[in-house]
Amino acid sequence: MWHDIETTEDLLNFSVIADTAAQLVHDSAEQPLSIGISGSWGTGKSSLVKMIGESLRNSDTGKKYVFLEFNAWLYQGYDDARMALLQAVADILLSESNKSESHVDKAKTFLMRVNWLRLSKILVPQVSSAVIGGLIGGPLGVALSGIVGQLFNVTENQTSGEMTKIKEEDLTHQPEIKNMLNEKINQSPQKEIQEFRDCLQDLLESLDVTLVVLVDDLDRCLPETAISTLEAMRLLLFLPRTAFIIAADQQMIRLAVRARFRHVDLSDEIITSYFDKLIQVPLRVPRLGITEIKGYLILLLAELAERRGKLDKDIRMATQATILDAVRKSWSEELTRRKLEDAFGDHGSKLSVEIDLADQLAHLMVLAPGIHGNPRLIKRFLNSIMILDSVAKAQGMSIAFDHLVKLQLLERYAPRPAFEFLINHVTESKDGKATFIDEAEQSLSKDKSPKMPADSSWDSPFIMEWLKINPRLGDTDLRPLLYLSRQTVFSSASFDELSSEGRDLLNGIMKAKTIMEPLIKQLQSLGENEAERILSRLRRKAREQQWEYQSLLAALHVPKAFPSLGSNYVNLLNEIPPSKRPAPLIPHLCHEIWAKDILKRWGADNQSPKFVKNAIAI
Repeated sequence: MWHDIETTEDLLNFSVIADTAAQLVHDSAEQPLSIGISGSWGTGKSSLVKMIGESLRNSDTGKKYVFLEFNAWLYQGYDDARMALLQAVADILLSESNKSESHVDKAKTFLMRVNWLRLSKILVPQVSSAVIGGLIGGPLGVALSGIVGQLFNVTENQTSGEMTKIKEEDLTHQPEIKNMLNEKINQSPQKEIQEFRDCLQDLLESLDVTLVVLVDDLDRCLPETAISTLEAMRLLLFLPRTAFIIAADQQMIRLAVRARFRHVDLSDEIITSYFDKLIQVPLRVPRLGITEIKGYLILLLAELAERRGKLDKDIRMATQATILDAVRKSWSEELTRRKLEDAFGDHGSKLSVEIDLADQLAHLMVLAPGIHGNPRLIKRFLNSIMILDSVAKAQGMSIAFDHLVKLQLLERYAPRPAFEFLINHVTESKDGKATFIDEAEQSLSKDKSPKMPADSSWDSPFIMEWLKINPRLGDTDLRPLLYLSRQTVFSSASFDELSSEGRDLLNGIMKAKTIMEPLIKQLQSLGENEAERILSRLRRKAREQQWEYQSLLAALHVPKAFPSLGSNYVNLLNEIPPSKRPAPLIPHLCHEIWAKDILKRWGADNQSPKFVKNAIAI
């Protein structure tokens, strides 16, 4: 399995972009810089941000950096993201200042200003009345003491989360406190913000560091959290010795701005500029082509081979460097299968299957409508393959890994009716082989246009490319592979659970517009076990169709044929939301003994629609 989290290990040749962004920070000459990393979900924004931070950490320019990794999504629902970011900056700078005691006081002053911004938003009215009236004692004095304690009582080794409150009897400097509070209360917000920024700038200069803030997952946040984080960044941006690296999908941020200011008629231009004005250097995660995906696939599969003991780590790392170098030069030379083999040297023969898969799958991973070269989706696809491969081995099934990969590609990314057509074809065959695939593959091997099935779902560019890749499946018994696909809910029956008569009857029942006695008699002729399996299919169909009356009526044929299966049908009825209980079904149920209890419950339930209750009462 491959984890689905950000990483600093470069498998996509992102290090070139990361080093370029890091160089921009180096070259900024301590002037403020903001870099925006844009890209859709799963393209690698988070990993690229981490790589930029790693590149800065490993630089030998002699410059000092203080890094803060801030994930706004983690604070969503727990804290004000705006204040959480400011607090995190204050905490990390206080921690940095503790390395040199001469700067601790300035760090504490900055922390005090952050806490004042936090507290004044809620408690300014109470504090104001207390100071103006000279009322430091009593209940307001207790409340005030808590505020003062959080503002001023920061010991040398305490961060914001560890600050203690001063008790009422400990307020020994009331005049100074009153003067400080009066000064803050009478000060305009603009002046307070400017003093906050001046304080931060002075602290950074004293520490001789550049603050690098790596902001991630902004586009995962709810609009309120995303905008709050952007507003907090606005307080810190464009100060000397600051650099912000911000990962966010611009489209998601635009949607957040529109949602946040939904009561204001904002033009698209204004919405776009809201985010753009925060970003000096926009960088977009590059779209991956076939070469990059081919390199990515073989590196993932080589990692798996190492975990399975087929490849040593040192060999894998050396091969990784060779392949990434080849990817960087792909503008002039194609990354061929031969180059992949040469990269592994004498160990290439051990990984012939992996090399073959990477070489052939790359094109489809870019072409597939559900992937489009998205690294995260590629990982998820491979993870699903690994799970099925493990299930097959646990059940003693002999299935070739490359066969499994090819069939899963068809199941996941071809039109759904195309895969169902294959299921039905294999079910009806005696040997589990798909003759039409065999014919198409043979035609392609002779550079002829293949004759496709009459079913229009197979007339797809994706399927045409899919047929070209190895291994061939036309001469393979596909029943074990389809058995592993049972997790997919099909509108047709599963190949190994219904007879041909049962499948025909199932199709007939699903088309019935009313209860038909001939269908009930056919069910009885098949027997209770087969009827129960048919009911399972009909229950799935009813769920897919959101319990429409027609699907529930079709399923009713089974308990009409076998009353002993009435409890199975009642279980389906129990799944129906009260508002969707169908009144037209009641007359078909009222004479069934197995339905008496549920009709009684529906009739007594105040959530049942009025028409349902009336139908039961008749």
